Amino acid sequence: MVSDRGLEVLRVIVQDYVASREPVGSKSIVDRYGFGVSAATIRNDMALLEEEELIAAPHTSSGRVPTDKGYRVFVDRLTELRPLSAPQKHAIEVFMGSSVDLDDVLSRSVRLLSQLTQQVALIQYPTLSRTTVRHIEIVQLAPARLLTVLITDGGRVEQRVIDTPSDLDPDFLDELRARINASLGGLALVDAAEKLRDVLASFPPNRASLVEPVTRSLTEQVLANRQDRFLMAGTGNLARTERDFPGSIHPVLDAIEEQVTLLKLFSEMAHDQNGLQNGVAVSIGRENTAFGLGEASVLSTGYSSSSGELARLGVLGPTRMDYSNNMAAVRAVARYLSRLLGEA
Repeated sequence: MVSDRGLEVLRVIVQDYVASREPVGSKSIVDRYGFGVSAATIRNDMALLEEEELIAAPHTSSGRVPTDKGYRVFVDRLTELRPLSAPQKHAIEVFMGSSVDLDDVLSRSVRLLSQLTQQVALIQYPTLSRTTVRHIEIVQLAPARLLTVLITDGGRVEQRVIDTPSDLDPDFLDELRARINASLGGLALVDAAEKLRDVLASFPPNRASLVEPVTRSLTEQVLANRQDRFLMAGTGNLARTERDFPGSIHPVLDAIEEQVTLLKLFSEMAHDQNGLQNGVAVSIGRENTAFGLGEASVLSTGYSSSSGELARLGVLGPTRMDYSNNMAAVRAVARYLSRLLGEA
């Protein structure tokens, strides 16, 4: 059983090791912190922490470093997150406030989160199962070339250029646009692909060859929006922290290339209340072994799109990370993103 003072010793060991990357010794703790006890007493506390496998000696040095279990205890005891500074909050508002659509706001969010944490930042697109079609636009670029535009209620814009087998009459194009919007407007994306087949079938055979490229393009756009996807930024940060991966950084690099693996990890974290602190789920080291991330930590939280869908964003990095700052940044960006999308 670790005493309250022992847990405080663990806290300062984690904080000092994160800051310096150097093993922490009892003399350093006594000199830097006002525990009011001797170095011998601190050494006894550290011995108990080592027995509980919360800290370990990396080599013959007298200093100790936190273990995965030690980081877990440290995170679980975090009652307050270090607040973001005023410049950090201002940067979020300025950088995010000029976003123009869903793609842009998610891209900005993941880049900003990477800058704030100096880790790999990840953001999941909303699953869009309840997202609806706001409007379909069809723009004639040339007599036989069109631009199809899908706009969702969450502000996502998907557009493609297509060619038709022959020239399209502007009046027929107006009719096609009106029919598609009448059929798809307000319809959930999960139902839109099926409805497009009905639109195609509603035209006479002599018009089908003109309508089919349009409905095919829109169907592909709808299906693309229904796929789970990740955006990622800051992979270069892993190279700067390569020393923090005792084995090899390559398994981590391989793992983050597998979006299916990351989506599964995010999904499990969303349902695991044991790792939840201050609204942020934290999975540390060996807890991620099944995903090829046994030497990494992952922090994530949810955000809401304007359609009410919940997706996740977070950061990935070495177990030696500033958990308090990174958790605060993840939570702040998620809250601002939810507010921004809610206004869309």
